[in-house]
Amino acid sequence: MVEENRALDAVFHALAHDARRGMLRRLAAGELSVGELAEPLRMSLAAASKHVKVLEQAGLVERTVTGRRHVCRLRPHPLSDAVAWLRFYEGFWDARLDALQHVLDPPHPSVHEEAP
Repeated sequence: MVEENRALDAVFHALAHDARRGMLRRLAAGELSVGELAEPLRMSLAAASKHVKVLEQAGLVERTVTGRRHVCRLRPHPLSDAVAWLRFYEGFWDARLDALQHVLDPPHPSVHEEAP
């Protein structure tokens, strides 16, 4: 249980930064080098590599090194644990919003009721 919590914490930590979310989105289309991941973000290779390291630690990215080229690929499985955690709260908020709508909606007159 503790290990599951650590893994989920690592995923949410990785998703907490916009640059890392963007990297994951782009990796969903296919493998990219660290340089290619850094390019649209206008950051140094060192900064991009640090972000990739966070994604690797969360298990979201796998990096292979061939010479000086570091190629990254998405490993989406850890995201399923985060989605499952969020789904619980989706049900909670759906129920709360339904209750609010019930309070805010005025009662509808019955078709059998006659207006004065």
